[in-house]
Amino acid sequence: MSKEDILKDAKHNESQGIRRYSLVTSGRKLSASDLDAVCKIYKNLSENSDLYLCSSHGLLEYEDFISLKNAGVKRYHNNLETSRRFFPQICTTHTYDDKINTIKDAVRVGLEVCSGGIIGLGEDIKDRIDMALDLRNLNIKSVPVNILNPIKGTPFEDNLPLSEEEILRTIAIFRFILPGAAIRLAGGRSLLRDRGERSFCSGANAAIIGDMLTTAGLGTASDRELVKSLGYKI
Repeated sequence: MSKEDILKDAKHNESQGIRRYSLVTSGRKLSASDLDAVCKIYKNLSENSDLYLCSSHGLLEYEDFISLKNAGVKRYHNNLETSRRFFPQICTTHTYDDKINTIKDAVRVGLEVCSGGIIGLGEDIKDRIDMALDLRNLNIKSVPVNILNPIKGTPFEDNLPLSEEEILRTIAIFRFILPGAAIRLAGGRSLLRDRGERSFCSGANAAIIGDMLTTAGLGTASDRELVKSLGYKI
């Protein structure tokens, strides 16, 4: 996407009452030239909006985070995905410690960190608890909870979707382990019959709005209406 297209989209979201805006790229990490390109985009966003800028660009290193911070980025996203024990079952291109080291480098630079995971990969409840405990030890205050959507053609296409009861119990457990965090409904939320209403009553208190990487998201207006209907203050 061009710098101009991204700014247009960001301004549209800002007009809808969105406070945080994130760019996401694929791949292990950005090359030096790609990092330079996204930093110019962040600089443009910082100079032409009042948005709080977040970024998600893989396994960057200390010097890369300095560049992002200087361009106006405030928070870096890097999901642990699952527990240390289960991680090798879902990823072989890098390790759990690679994730941890990336998070620690971002924190060293002075960035906030957003980190969570995906439930429904085949892990058990102990894996989810272990991940939540690691997030607590890392002092993570923004925790996205993604729900696997078994998409045809992907390695987990035959996974049985989690029941809504299990999803709600998982969110409630995260709230107990991470009492001060924003438990953030993210990908797969469209699988829930009530768009997340019971999740917000079970411990979730934030959401990622808009389209995800491979699935459609939910709209800003409907989410604001839902949150207000539950008696919460945005």
